[in-house]
Amino acid sequence: QEEYAGAESLDFQAMVYGAIKGMVGSLDDPYTTFLTPDDTKIFLDDISGSFSGIGIEIGIRDEKLQVIAPLEGTPAEKAGLRAGDHIVKIDKDAFTSDLSIDEAVTLIRGPEGTTVLLSIMREGWEEPRDFSIVRAIISIPSLKLEFKGNRIAYLKIFQFSEQLRSDFEDIEEDLFKSSDKIIIDLRNNPGGFLHVAVDIAGWFLERGDVVVIEDFGSGQEQEVHKARGSARLYGKKVVVLINGGTASASEILAGALRDNRGVLLIGEKSFGKGSVQELKELKDESSLKITVAKWLTPKGSLIAEQGLEPDVKVELTDEDLDERKDPQLDKAIEVLNNL
Repeated sequence: QEEYAGAESLDFQAMVYGAIKGMVGSLDDPYTTFLTPDDTKIFLDDISGSFSGIGIEIGIRDEKLQVIAPLEGTPAEKAGLRAGDHIVKIDKDAFTSDLSIDEAVTLIRGPEGTTVLLSIMREGWEEPRDFSIVRAIISIPSLKLEFKGNRIAYLKIFQFSEQLRSDFEDIEEDLFKSSDKIIIDLRNNPGGFLHVAVDIAGWFLERGDVVVIEDFGSGQEQEVHKARGSARLYGKKVVVLINGGTASASEILAGALRDNRGVLLIGEKSFGKGSVQELKELKDESSLKITVAKWLTPKGSLIAEQGLEPDVKVELTDEDLDERKDPQLDKAIEVLNNL
């Protein structure tokens, strides 16, 4: 304030926000972040399930900004973005190596009908390719139920939103009466609320089974979350589909079903987003999103950075996608028919 040549243009609020972001950034945890009032609004819109953008969940892996999952039916999926894509730049000049997750989200979001340009690097490519994507209103469904013959139910869960609880109750009777075997598809499911994952697990596990363990570190006592539902679907034979876009709450459900019931996981290794964030809202409507715990599966396996390895590994190739083939789903049906 005393020495800077442009002292008359100093923005003290921006300086305070910058100082806080620097302090939080020193923790080297991509999920512990400071959110300005505008960023906080974007975050709250996101978890409400409706916003304007392109429809991708992003995260940090190997210090690179990656697509965790393109959401079904969104501009991102229609443009061809895939789980595992590395976002190099946003709109030509914003290199993502310099951005936090929330800063990247702010740049990718925008008014309906406007365009964002993403420079994408994918495994097997020699150089990045540009994807020009028109933003739209994103309304994320919670689930989809189909039947595949021979009383096999195919249950696709898109995200663990509050809406999933009531939507699941709406289809549960049909699921109970019309199926003997269930495929739970958690591919490209970026997660959501912990308590919703515990609620859904309660339909498939016996009451009192451990769903997930929260480890707060530093010698603090762990918190154990147990199934508390009706267990009405416990008698059904189940397999679970996972891939690199299976993250957070979806990894909790997959791990709980495998550890408690020996349910087979089919597909590819999950993302490994196994930490718990708590939002602390501040008086000027900014907020701090703080990692307060790590998630462990019922048998004590760490999810963060590790992910879940499939019991039956089946890759989905570019050719499969181009030809609208799904060998992972085909394998799930085959495995169920042999159970």
